[in-house]
Amino acid sequence: MNAPADHILRIAPATAPRATVLVVPPLFEEANRTRRTLVLAMRALAARGFAALLPDLPGQNESRVALVEVDLDRWRTALAEVAATIDSPLIVASVRGGALIDHRVRADGWWRLAPVGGASLLRTLLRARVAADREAGHESTLETLQAAAHREPLLLAGNRLSPDMIAQLGAAAVEPVAPLRTAAPGAGDGRIAGTPLWLRAEPGEDAAMAAAIAADIADWSAACGIS
Repeated sequence: MNAPADHILRIAPATAPRATVLVVPPLFEEANRTRRTLVLAMRALAARGFAALLPDLPGQNESRVALVEVDLDRWRTALAEVAATIDSPLIVASVRGGALIDHRVRADGWWRLAPVGGASLLRTLLRARVAADREAGHESTLETLQAAAHREPLLLAGNRLSPDMIAQLGAAAVEPVAPLRTAAPGAGDGRIAGTPLWLRAEPGEDAAMAAAIAADIADWSAACGIS
């Protein structure tokens, strides 16, 4: 059986952890745009006494598995297997499309930032492909791309996705879990200070947002008695 993750970034506190936060980043290109800020958030969590883990699931980052061989179901199973190795109380912290694969985990709580449905993500990927094709002098439409996706892998925003991945993504919904804290970026009471990094054209870093993420997770976990 393949390992659930080829690489796991672990940031531990100086003392025994209060709990472990399993970070599930956004999917596809959005993961690259947010990774630096999520790592900063993990360090901020460690300063607050939490252990933090960020796994590279099959097809992600350091994984030796090609992305085209992976679908959402495999990611869900792999994430649950990573979580099963954690002995301390567990909080799953998912961002955007990461919330589509976090519900099989046995956790003490879930924290989600700006969760999004799979159909919305797929439309964004397809529109980006249509725009790229147009710039390259080729003609494509959402309809022709979706028809092709039934027969063969598609290259979408630099990601070669299998027909199974595209079909599952188009049907995927954010599943209910409990206890759950759902957060959103922006200014105001109950929101996470910062801008939607996943909308930027290039990877970025937002130290203030990272600190706000860590503080919100810590406050929410304490309110839920997860420690």
